[in-house]
Amino acid sequence: MNDIHIIAVRGIYIAPAVDFYASTGVCTLEGESFLEETSNFYAPLLDWLNDYIETKNPITFNIRLTYFNTSTSKWILNILHTLKLYSNNGGTVKVNWYYLPDDIDMSEEIDDYIVDSGVSINKIVIE
Repeated sequence: MNDIHIIAVRGIYIAPAVDFYASTGVCTLEGESFLEETSNFYAPLLDWLNDYIETKNPITFNIRLTYFNTSTSKWILNILHTLKLYSNNGGTVKVNWYYLPDDIDMSEEIDDYIVDSGVSINKIVIE
């Protein structure tokens, strides 16, 4: 299983940086996500995650997104549902969501994801 590393892109559309490490199970989405074809970007990440789950190793999923559009939001929820299913089946999952202290909207969005996905998310304020 290979790692995934994608450098953030800023242009007409914005893609986040991605670092998924097969050796450690540490996965990070960072930056902003404003994509037209979100499925082209996120489907391979979800496929990788499903393949990783087969290894039965722990996963730490770090989200450091400062902005994302509605279509990205749906993919994040898909990822969180996958992590919840893995956790329900005995997998070890830790989700950390980093956000700025004055970003009340993001804090509330994280709370919504906790309710909608059932995943325990560690809300971490970036100092």
